[in-house]
Amino acid sequence: MWRPFLLVSLLAMTVAACTSLQSPQATQPLPQAYPPTAFAHRVGTTQVVLYWNCLRPSPDVLRLDGVAQSPYFSGIRDLEFELVGADASERVVSQTRGVARDYVLRTNQFSPFQLDLRTTGSEVRFDLFYRYRSQQNLRSMLAGPPVGGSQLFAQATTQFLARDVCSETQHRIPKPAR
Repeated sequence: MWRPFLLVSLLAMTVAACTSLQSPQATQPLPQAYPPTAFAHRVGTTQVVLYWNCLRPSPDVLRLDGVAQSPYFSGIRDLEFELVGADASERVVSQTRGVARDYVLRTNQFSPFQLDLRTTGSEVRFDLFYRYRSQQNLRSMLAGPPVGGSQLFAQATTQFLARDVCSETQHRIPKPAR
């Protein structure tokens, strides 16, 4: 009676000895460092975090070069950006729009974006509007079984504003202590 158990145990040890001791993730490319150390600015919500740098490729162009990440949620869709330049009287004097490279942002995925704003020279501040759609559960599971499964999830558009995105004091990522 114990012979089949012994046979199965020996077979399991043989298979275990023949398998690679290397983890399957070791053959995949390494993930991007978290948080991304190449960026100076950060802003975010529980669903989307943005990292970016403000660059001046020419005197009349401001470039936001960054990545978007969804640290905890999957299914963030249609991430759009609008970068506006405001003058001293709070009027919009320049603007541009763009989207993240990936239409759907999965959990912990980084999606690059780039915005080039042609400036007028009268801007005193640059603001970034960003919006995305996400699936929000409209019914609590505690309320009972869902009725009409096709209406269980709906797409909700959420919009946010980050003011003065190229400021030397706001939205800055602290430098690590050495």
